[in-house]
Amino acid sequence: MGIPQFKVMSVTDAAAERVRSIVESSDKPIVGVRVGVKNGGCAGMSYTLEMAEAVRPGDEVVQEKGVTVLVDPKAVLFLLGTVMDFKSTKMAAQFVFENPNQTSACGCGESVALTPAKPESLAALGH
Repeated sequence: MGIPQFKVMSVTDAAAERVRSIVESSDKPIVGVRVGVKNGGCAGMSYTLEMAEAVRPGDEVVQEKGVTVLVDPKAVLFLLGTVMDFKSTKMAAQFVFENPNQTSACGCGESVALTPAKPESLAALGH
């Protein structure tokens, strides 16, 4: 049987459907999307999302519901346990991150305050 594969984050059905649509409509071959975090915004950090042409060394590979989401190695401790969702309203359609490491967010929703998960969290999961 072995040890179950560790996943940094999970993907909802809606997010998987949107990632699949992005991959299929890309004008160049891509393997999926890459999620990361960067410093900036009024709350301190913001999520990044880009099309990924290939897996980079160190990327965490999440394969779920038929899609591939890559997690930038610098973002792993900030995204540990996150659920990636996709929501549409009358005003916007966007990826949403339900992140247990998020301690606050700014009013506009563009930036967040994140506390990295403890490294022992990774070790406990066999990573």
